[in-house]
Amino acid sequence: MRKVVAIILGGGRGMRLHPLTGVRAKPAVPIAGKYRLIDIPISNCINSGIQKIFVLTQFNSASLNRHVGLTYNFSPFSEGFVEVLAAQQTPERSDWFQGTADAVRQYLRTLSEFQVNEYLILSGDHLYRMDYRKFIESHRESGADITISVVPVEESNASDFGLLKLDNSSRVVEFKEKPVGKDLKHMQVDTSILGLDKKEAKSKPYIASMGIYVFKRDTLIDLLQNNRDQQDFGKEILPSALSQMNVMTYLFKDYWADIGTIGAFYNANISLVKYPNPEFSFYDSSAPIFTRQRFLPPSKIVNTAIVQSLVCEGCIIENAVIRKSIIGIRSYISDNVTIEDSLIMGADYYQSKEERQTDLEDSFPPVGIGKNTTIKKSIIDKNARIGKNVQIINKECVAELNREDEGYWIRDGIVIVTKNAVVKDGTAI
Repeated sequence: MRKVVAIILGGGRGMRLHPLTGVRAKPAVPIAGKYRLIDIPISNCINSGIQKIFVLTQFNSASLNRHVGLTYNFSPFSEGFVEVLAAQQTPERSDWFQGTADAVRQYLRTLSEFQVNEYLILSGDHLYRMDYRKFIESHRESGADITISVVPVEESNASDFGLLKLDNSSRVVEFKEKPVGKDLKHMQVDTSILGLDKKEAKSKPYIASMGIYVFKRDTLIDLLQNNRDQQDFGKEILPSALSQMNVMTYLFKDYWADIGTIGAFYNANISLVKYPNPEFSFYDSSAPIFTRQRFLPPSKIVNTAIVQSLVCEGCIIENAVIRKSIIGIRSYISDNVTIEDSLIMGADYYQSKEERQTDLEDSFPPVGIGKNTTIKKSIIDKNARIGKNVQIINKECVAELNREDEGYWIRDGIVIVTKNAVVKDGTAI
């Protein structure tokens, strides 16, 4: 894998994940209480022996830069690196990335300096564990110019993806990005061609691109240099390449989730607490997910009932009830708190006892969850200050609501308390 460069696309503004992306790049969004989304593809690369890794981003990249810089430091005796490339002005270009392909094109000079055989294009907002070696070996054995990793999907969410049609040799003959209506029906196929049994093929009659591609080095350079009006891989580069390139597919058979929306992000997190067989598990010593070492103390838990939940390190929890939830690093949860079906992202820092007492004396909530508070089906972003006697339960079952000036949103029926927000004592959401 020394002849492969990985390029992780950080995406645009991440509006579908707002407000989580309001102050950070999409790949920097925390997941599972202690990781960040970017840790998933980087860890997959490292576990697959790929150590030349670029991350392309352009919005709110400070925390992403900091996380990558503090986490991924390879031995000086290796060729490995993880480098964030943000949109920048050059003699040729002075504007933002115009799409996924344009982002790679703008850094083609840097990327082409490496004498490699393939470029591996990845997305920064997926949850999955994949051995890219098998993917790349399949690409090489087929003699393809481009190989697309695919999964079968149901009709209910098929229009969220680029969809493909194949011939009998698994060569792609048609590609449509996020089709709807008649175009969606047109892309329906018999997915038993992928090896699915009749029942599964009937329930999943579409072949979806995962947004993961392998390009031969010269193929990618030629496509980007000779089609400068084409800005996006899924919408333009791949469909136009079918007539002139050998484009093949690779079937991925394990768990994969595109977590580009609040609903998908919430579901992917909460599914981690399923026991004994969650769809995705971080408990795999053969292919671990890496993240920043924080050297935090063990969590201190006093008189608390915890049911089917994940509690990360460095927490202080007292006299609480926690069900089917994730409690992130450095979380402070006070007396008589109930948390159900929620993601508490935790905090970036600890307050001293004196600081917490001063806040309380000033009737200002300290960082964490105050006494007698109930939280259900919610995402509490980092450093939030939730006061006493607060109810965050979306009692009216509101689907969408913007209360950013009050420190929260509701999206997909899920309450999101924003980073650094202050929710005053007695508030009901």
